[in-house]
This record gives sequence, C-alpha cells and structure tokens, in this order.
Amino acid sequence: MNNLNLTKHILISIVYLVLVFGLFELTNLDLTIQNYFYDNVKDVWLWSKKEPILKLFLYDAPKKALAFFALGIIISLLFFRKRDLIKQYKYGLIVVLLSLIIIPSVIGLLKATTNSACPVALENYGGDIPYVKVLASYPPNKIPSKIQKCFPAGHASGGFALLSLFFIFITKKNQTLAIVFSMSLGGLMGSYKMIIGDHFISHTLITMGMAWFLTCTIAALVQKSLLFQK
Repeated sequence: MNNLNLTKHILISIVYLVLVFGLFELTNLDLTIQNYFYDNVKDVWLWSKKEPILKLFLYDAPKKALAFFALGIIISLLFFRKRDLIKQYKYGLIVVLLSLIIIPSVIGLLKATTNSACPVALENYGGDIPYVKVLASYPPNKIPSKIQKCFPAGHASGGFALLSLFFIFITKKNQTLAIVFSMSLGGLMGSYKMIIGDHFISHTLITMGMAWFLTCTIAALVQKSLLFQK
C-alpha cells in the first residue's frame, strides 16, 4: 500500500478548496478570465461546441474511455482476483474504481444543488440569466425557470478522478507520471468546456480539489478496510 500521508493531503485539499472558493466568491476573476473566450461583437465563443474534432477528443472519447476503463477494473477484480498481478495491485485498483464512480457522482450531486448557471446562459454572454456567485441569490424577477447545473465542473471530474492512479504505482517516477497525466487530462477537459462557454475556470479548479480530497478519503477508507480484513 502507498505510504502517502493521507490525513495531511485531505487537510491540504480542504484548505485549497476553501481558499479557491473564497477567491472566486470575493472577486470577479471568473468573468475576467471568461471574457477572453467570448466575442461580444460576433456573439460567439472561442470554439464552437459543434466542431467535431475537439468534441471527439476532449468530450466524447474521454467519457467512453473512462467508462471502459472502469469496466475493465470491475472485470479484473471479479474474474481475475486470484491472479498474482491483481492481488499485487488490488488496493490501487479498488481506489481507482471507487474514485471513478464516486467523484463524478458527488460532483453531479453538487451540480444539482448549487443552482449555478453556465456562462453561455448568462446575460453577460448573450443569455438571459444574471450572473450571481454560488452563495448569492438570483434577483426575484430573474430566477431561472429551472435548476441550473453548472457548478462544479462535471465533465472534468472524470479526468481528475484519474488522480487515483497515484495509488496504483509504487515508484515516485510512475506516481508523478500518473499525477501529470490526470491533471493534464482533467485540465484539458475543463479548458474545452471553458472555450465553448460551458464553464468558468473556478468550476474546474473546485472539481480538481474535490477530486483529490475524495481520492485521498477513499484511499484511506480502502486502506483501513483491507488492513481490517487481514
């Protein structure tokens, strides 16, 4: 099992989440950054969500690949659990599988409760919903007709869930590669949603912090469970 100080990293991720959330709640940094991706004159975003190439590589393909990856882990743990290789990496595989399931689910639950609109739906960018912070309320005469589900970033949660790959590897080199890969994938997935107007940068940064917090929490619980079984 990994020797990472999980309690320390859980606390660090909580501090990170508080600081990042506070930064964007107290400033208009989201709007400042998002303005670079929107052309007020042409009323278009930097990239069209209908454009097929980036949509394939940064939206459709990652979602399907992550689903097949999770399915592969399930098959391995169910039907090949007695193989030495699976036994050796059992802890990491369980952490990755649970992370791939739990992290997007938790982010999805938060999206359904925060009632935050996506940039594309806002008055600032040609929509009809006023921009309000996560903790603020919509003006009485501007309350959206349906719940808005844009905060945190759901699409990027799958990429950041792969931070859990850290717990499969033993060497620092491979652990570093796992972190770089997952951060890059999650960042690219989140950036794609920004340039088509679907998310602010804060949405992706919060999802990233939530992913590491949940991954470390899952790893700690799995570790205790496996030690208890012994």
